[in-house]
Amino acid sequence: MTSFEEAETEETVTCLHLTFYHPCQDEKMMFRCLNFCKREQVRADETAKFGRDSNICHYNLLDTRVSRIQFSLQFYRKLHTSEYCFEIKNLSKKTKLTVNQTELGYLNKTDLPWKCIICFGDYQILAEIQEGESVDYFETHLHLSEAPILQERSLPCLPSLPPIPENGISPSFSLSQGKSPTEIDENEL
Repeated sequence: MTSFEEAETEETVTCLHLTFYHPCQDEKMMFRCLNFCKREQVRADETAKFGRDSNICHYNLLDTRVSRIQFSLQFYRKLHTSEYCFEIKNLSKKTKLTVNQTELGYLNKTDLPWKCIICFGDYQILAEIQEGESVDYFETHLHLSEAPILQERSLPCLPSLPPIPENGISPSFSLSQGKSPTEIDENEL
């Protein structure tokens, strides 16, 4: 046997990709303490904390409007499965945190969907989980976005159409014939 054949099987590592955006990031440089260059390992039994207190949080946001500890991410394995997940907990007493459309108050927590948008104040963070098998640690890979992650989707102005009843006949069509609407049994169609 060669050393290649005797080598341990390589594990894939769960990686949490986080893409940060703030409208004033160029002026205030609140992300200057974050490492956007490479992946970082976090032990599975540690909690990844985000906030402005560098003594407590590994991921520092340099902004006085951010709480000392804004939120935490805990890596865990679901009961009776081999699936690994992240739990997000809001640790700010003053600022609500939203995960997609779910609002979290102080000490509220929820599972992090495999792809979601985390918002608090003017901060937007796109979180994407890349699944892995390692039980000892996970990795974080931070990215910076120049454009807003969550954008108001402005659709072109479309004419407002009236709802179509169950019988499929538009009321505007019936009224344009000069007739008043009548009730029809669905078996007559």
